[in-house]
Amino acid sequence: MASEPRRFGEGPLSRACALVYTLLVVELLFLAAVLPGLAGLVLLDRAAGNVPLAAACLLPVGPALSAALYALRHRRLDLTDLHPAAAFLRGYKANARGVVKLWIPWLAWLAVIGSNLANFAAAGVPGWWAVLSVLIAVATALWAANALVITSLFAFRARDVARLSAYFLTRSPRATLGNACLLVAAAGVTLVASKAVPVLLTSVLASAVLLNSRPMIAEIRERFTA
Repeated sequence: MASEPRRFGEGPLSRACALVYTLLVVELLFLAAVLPGLAGLVLLDRAAGNVPLAAACLLPVGPALSAALYALRHRRLDLTDLHPAAAFLRGYKANARGVVKLWIPWLAWLAVIGSNLANFAAAGVPGWWAVLSVLIAVATALWAANALVITSLFAFRARDVARLSAYFLTRSPRATLGNACLLVAAAGVTLVASKAVPVLLTSVLASAVLLNSRPMIAEIRERFTA
């Protein structure tokens, strides 16, 4: 018995085009949302005293990243039914308040670590302290990635998101390792090429984070939601 022919928009090529279109739209909306902060970041000199200002410039990034994660998670596969801009705006409105409750304290903590490392030579502390500070910064960045995913896709209180984010750092080691690899890759590209490259690939990186986070998302849906 002959199988029913696919409709337009359902084939593999159409799905690939739908993915590329969604990534491009989400990337453009992300850049538009964070443009004022990024402009300030570009204008800042690389001085130790500017670390808190750099952290302040990154304030818009949290809600924009959450909106990107939401839009990519809810993307359509059908080329004839794509609404990534609407999903991005819906995610931004729904999650911005919850995200900033965690994003601001994380940025403040990161600014403290960055200031300490920037003034490391003058502080006269042992070398192992710098290594420890970097490890703490990486751990908190991985925690923040979990927190962004959870806040973007679920409606939990900020303190519950913080606990779940920390819990899944060890509960989902593959996801943590995958996000760590993404973090190292983004840092390496920034050092070798330009700090603009990871920004221009935000939608791709967010898709990779969602892919890494699938076990965490499934377990939260099964165990912690009604």
